[in-house]
Amino acid sequence: MNSSISIQQCQSCGSNELASALFLGFLPPVNTMQKIGERPREEAAYPTELLYCSRCDLVQLGCMVDQRVLFPPEYPYTSGTTKLLHDNFERLAAELDDFVPPDRRRLIVDIGSNDGTLLAKHQARGWRVLGVEPTDVADIANARDIPTEKGFFAEAVVRRLVEREGKANVVTATNCFAHMPDIHNVIGAILSILTEDGLFISESHYLVSLIDELQFDTIYHEHLRYYSVTSLTKLLAPHGLEVIHVSRIPTHGGSIRVYAARQGRHVVRPSVQEVLEAERRRGSWRAQLTQLRHRTIEAKLRMQRLIAEIKGAHRRIVAVGAPSRGSTLIGYLGLDDGIIDAVAEVKGSRKIGFYLPGTLIPVREEKTVLAEHPSVALLLSWHIADELMPKLRAQGFDGQFLVPLPEPRLV
Repeated sequence: MNSSISIQQCQSCGSNELASALFLGFLPPVNTMQKIGERPREEAAYPTELLYCSRCDLVQLGCMVDQRVLFPPEYPYTSGTTKLLHDNFERLAAELDDFVPPDRRRLIVDIGSNDGTLLAKHQARGWRVLGVEPTDVADIANARDIPTEKGFFAEAVVRRLVEREGKANVVTATNCFAHMPDIHNVIGAILSILTEDGLFISESHYLVSLIDELQFDTIYHEHLRYYSVTSLTKLLAPHGLEVIHVSRIPTHGGSIRVYAARQGRHVVRPSVQEVLEAERRRGSWRAQLTQLRHRTIEAKLRMQRLIAEIKGAHRRIVAVGAPSRGSTLIGYLGLDDGIIDAVAEVKGSRKIGFYLPGTLIPVREEKTVLAEHPSVALLLSWHIADELMPKLRAQGFDGQFLVPLPEPRLV
């Protein structure tokens, strides 16, 4: 049985007019990891290609991998280990008060709620909360008294939740609305659980940030779509949803937070037109994607030359942080344990004790790796390099930092 399908029609508008924009090779799922010490075994790898739809402007992945492969029960990612996400969710919870005042009778449902970090912020402000999470990370949330339904968000689950909990005043999908297949069915399920005047809030990595900051490392199989506000508006409109507010946020190197509601139910704020106008002024998406491809190839070659110089001088390189995007970067550059000794990850991470996907590079606790005094630290979370470097210096790291993107450089 195939665990992936090739995208032949646009996921938003159904058009066959899909053009290849960028191909990064065949890469493994970014969170499927083998235990350190295990003999290497067969590991799936899937084509990683960006496609552009000229009809609705949606940029999307050309391969859809089975969600059970991408998000297995032992999925290692937890949002609670990232301070940036804690701060972002705190701001979202406070910002929501301006739209809907918290009330114990009102319900927020969070799709892909992970360990309940976002819902804990809402709960503390007086909301009734409910998460929907397909992996065993849901057990962490339930243990923290964040009610969480274990399963994928779909109509069957929604019917059960509505019968048990009633409808939601707010539905959130932070960094997962671009991950879900059958997106029109998902939107239908959101409308089924949402009150008539309810709000749907999504946060997704922003296509503009991907292009401007050369964040090709955010392209991997969990991310099926790369939204602009233009394409997101066109996706929601056939369902009777309109975008009522947009803001750019710093998570994942540059994301967009989008508020949507049934047409005519809420005032459309000026931010929506401002962002749409800014996107129009940028010109052709196709031309921007052509430039992205050229810049990606150039960055790969420069990065490989820089690493060759470092290893030629017999210097040890470790990587710092094991974000999902790091697996794309490592895979696209063709790096392995003969080049990168280890990946240093914060204490408590569920990725410690495993190899980076598609490699034999071990993920180990940060303190242990830094105590070995490596010469160079490759920052896989390079989008927060300014935050990471002082912290690593404070922990005693006295080598150089290798910042891979958007311009590869040693610091």
